[in-house]
Amino acid sequence: MRALDEDGAGRPRWRLWLALEPTDMRCGFDRLAERVRAVIGQDPLSGHGFIFRSRRGDRLKLLTWDHDGFILWYKRLEVGVFKLPRPEGAARVVELRASELAMILDGIDVSRLKRVQRYERSVG
Repeated sequence: MRALDEDGAGRPRWRLWLALEPTDMRCGFDRLAERVRAVIGQDPLSGHGFIFRSRRGDRLKLLTWDHDGFILWYKRLEVGVFKLPRPEGAARVVELRASELAMILDGIDVSRLKRVQRYERSVG
């Protein structure tokens, strides 16, 4: 039986983490990888996606590791800001679904969406 966090081939499922506090968009690969460790608390070499936002909210960077090097994806809006999820309590990071990232990039305010309750199998 495969673990819940694996795909059909036994590889870990790709996860997305959004750092909620603003990040200096001048940061490159190495400084963002350090922020993954310090702010998000994850391993930047895990292959998961780590998203950082600018202070104004009009820029996003996504850092991920791809077998032999980092990939850095950067988007700057010409008008407006990204509407990001609201944190619960004093959270510094939230995990996003790929569909939520797609909505954010498409201009949908995910902070106003309400997810209906679904069955979730307990681990253990």
